[in-house]
Amino acid sequence: DVQLVESGGGLVQAGGSVRLSCAESGFTFTDYAIGWFRQAPGKKREGLACINRSDGITTFYAESVKGRFTISRDSANNTVYLQMTSLKPEDTAVYYCAAASIYGDYGRLIRSDYDFWGQGTQVTVSS
Repeated sequence: DVQLVESGGGLVQAGGSVRLSCAESGFTFTDYAIGWFRQAPGKKREGLACINRSDGITTFYAESVKGRFTISRDSANNTVYLQMTSLKPEDTAVYYCAAASIYGDYGRLIRSDYDFWGQGTQVTVSS
């Protein structure tokens, strides 16, 4: 079975950095992308960044996080990272990783384009 497991969340001060990890397993195909999303209380799930797992190079970012967040992949460990810097209290949310076919519009970072989801990890940014 496909599994995505997030880790690395926690409490961080404003201005600080956090690196989230998404461990992938169970995929029987390689042509998929991994995206990072977040959801704050009372808000819609927001797409942040994604990477094409096949080439490990093609990435897309939401305008709201460009320049602060970086997505990358460690192919040897089947792990996708989200490096987050200059964190703000409004970045507080549950962060999820998800997988989508690269033959769809995964770069739009729309929730409905992603078929497999992790359980999420909480990131809390204190002011």
